[in-house]
Amino acid sequence: MQDWQSLSHVRWDCKYHVVFIPKFRKKVMFGNRRKAIGLIMRQLCDQRGVELVEGHLMSDHVHMCLSIPPKLSVAHTIGFLKGKSAVRIHRELLKERRMSGLHFWAKGYCVSTVGLDEQTVRQYIRNQEKLEKQQEDLDLDD
Repeated sequence: MQDWQSLSHVRWDCKYHVVFIPKFRKKVMFGNRRKAIGLIMRQLCDQRGVELVEGHLMSDHVHMCLSIPPKLSVAHTIGFLKGKSAVRIHRELLKERRMSGLHFWAKGYCVSTVGLDEQTVRQYIRNQEKLEKQQEDLDLDD
């Protein structure tokens, strides 16, 4: 059935669908940069103790299904991922060494609980590019 995880005094299954975008929703994640950002996100999730169940980077937004332990706040976890990844993106990919003002992501994010529909959410994340292309095709037809 479900793969429940446990800590010392709790058994849990807390999964969240998270979406966030780069500043001004610019299309900046493509090619080698896209792969490098994906690697950075995986490493930061491991560092924080968060399981990246499913993830997909589009050119202008990120979809992730995260399993966040109940001892961690969702808001602090997303803040950590966005903040640390922005610093690493600027230093490793954009070759900038500024100490402040390293903005890459827009301020907000979207989060929803996955609940018992995990397979549906994971399928949605996997098929993002197909769904976006279908929507573009429909928009062109109108």
